[in-house]
Amino acid sequence: MIEAVVFDFDGTIMDTNGIVMASWQHTYRQLTGREGERETILRTFGEPLEKSLSEAFPDKPLELSLKTYRDFHRDNFLEMIELFPGIREMLAEIKAAGYKMGLATSRVKTTTYQGMAKYNLEDFFDAVVTVEDVSKHKPDPESFLVTASKLGAAPEKAVMVGDTRFDILCGKNAGAKTILVGWSEAMSEGTYNEENSLKPDFVLENPADLKGILERI
Repeated sequence: MIEAVVFDFDGTIMDTNGIVMASWQHTYRQLTGREGERETILRTFGEPLEKSLSEAFPDKPLELSLKTYRDFHRDNFLEMIELFPGIREMLAEIKAAGYKMGLATSRVKTTTYQGMAKYNLEDFFDAVVTVEDVSKHKPDPESFLVTASKLGAAPEKAVMVGDTRFDILCGKNAGAKTILVGWSEAMSEGTYNEENSLKPDFVLENPADLKGILERI
């Protein structure tokens, strides 16, 4: 029986796809004079930023690419993010049903909490684990395991809900059930396909269906 639900943040709870893509393209324009390939950028969604930037711009100092990306991201973040439709209602239903809820995100703490505060989400989550709280990142299971521990739930009593291969593999590597959401841009652009053999336990197309899935696990 599931006791806890661990959510990813970007692309799962919060629609940050626009600001992330815009920040990447700004960085490409500033550092290379051109825009990056959209599909290539989408493949980095859910990955720690330092790793993605160092691979995208190997001939540039990481400090420069980080500053270019983060300055634009910081200045435009709150204006460009939105909750996905049905998310608040989903969180309220899961909370009312007695499940513990946590966030395990590769985003930094500052903007994670800013995003939650904009939509008054803080009270839904019993634990929040950001990129600063772990030494290993998705798909390593550490962020899930730390979150589950804070929630007081064994991995097999918790489920990982996310929108990228990094989220699903993180949950699988922890020995947990996994749910891939179907409303993210990363999902629609091919993150989930036969090629990468993710095979999540469930695919969630509508936030309203999450409670029913949890009751079936």
